[in-house]
Amino acid sequence: MAPPSLRARLGPLQLRSPLIAASGTVGSVWEWADVADVSCYGAAVAKSVSPEPWEGRPAPRLAPTTAGMLNGIGIQNPGIDRWVETMTPRVGSLGVQVWGSAVATEVEGFAKVALALEGCGVTALEVNLSCPNLEDGVMFSFSAGLAGEAVMAVRNAVSVPVGAKLSPNTPDIVEVASAVREAGADFVVLTNTALGTGIDVGTGAPLLSGAVGGYSGPGLKPVALRCVYEVARALPGLPIVGCGGVTTGRDVIEYLMAGASAVELGTVHLAEPRAGKRIKDELLAGLRRIGHTSVSDLVGTAVTR
Repeated sequence: MAPPSLRARLGPLQLRSPLIAASGTVGSVWEWADVADVSCYGAAVAKSVSPEPWEGRPAPRLAPTTAGMLNGIGIQNPGIDRWVETMTPRVGSLGVQVWGSAVATEVEGFAKVALALEGCGVTALEVNLSCPNLEDGVMFSFSAGLAGEAVMAVRNAVSVPVGAKLSPNTPDIVEVASAVREAGADFVVLTNTALGTGIDVGTGAPLLSGAVGGYSGPGLKPVALRCVYEVARALPGLPIVGCGGVTTGRDVIEYLMAGASAVELGTVHLAEPRAGKRIKDELLAGLRRIGHTSVSDLVGTAVTR
């Protein structure tokens, strides 16, 4: 008997697998590709890059939690010019689709980065809307208007598929998902890290230099899964990438059932860079166990029941 098919469709994108390596957890992809079996993945998303170099926050920037981790990296990156110089020779030779991730503090910055990333050869773009707007300090993902403006600027600048990555802290995630779809997003990524903090009980000091950072890991899954479920139910036809707390093939199946067409693996890579092979095998075993011959058969089954 032939194994279940892992081929996935995400809007205009055809993926050999629904598994995607999440931005921020696989560097600029080439470093991780040296040790991982990239054939298990449909795509890998490079770390977010901004118009100008960002130094990021001072240490400490990472801290473990009971289930997962906190990070306050501050999206440290070399800026788009240096990134393109380093990555252009590599993007097409890594054995996996490479997506870019654009971040900025102003709408025009997203478009500038996106255009340069497209020129570098990425096959799709994520618009990282979890960065505060420079003018008013409001996170793009928190505002349907700001999010729509950023996505529209990127959509007008490039021809490759565009996805909008939203924060789980978004007050009305359906409203914002609807706005970015209207602005031209081909898919949404649900979600990024949740806001969190931790305290060193020995010193009383916050675990991160900025006190509040991004929480990721297994504890994030129910929150991100809720976002996928709500958006899939409210906006049928909008392609979704589920992201948050995935550590097993069963987690992937849950996201697919909730309405995602593909699923990103993030924090699990930090402890297990080769996690994709294990999770792929668990996904295939799970598909056989529940009697499905294709991952596409699972998409939205929990939503339409």
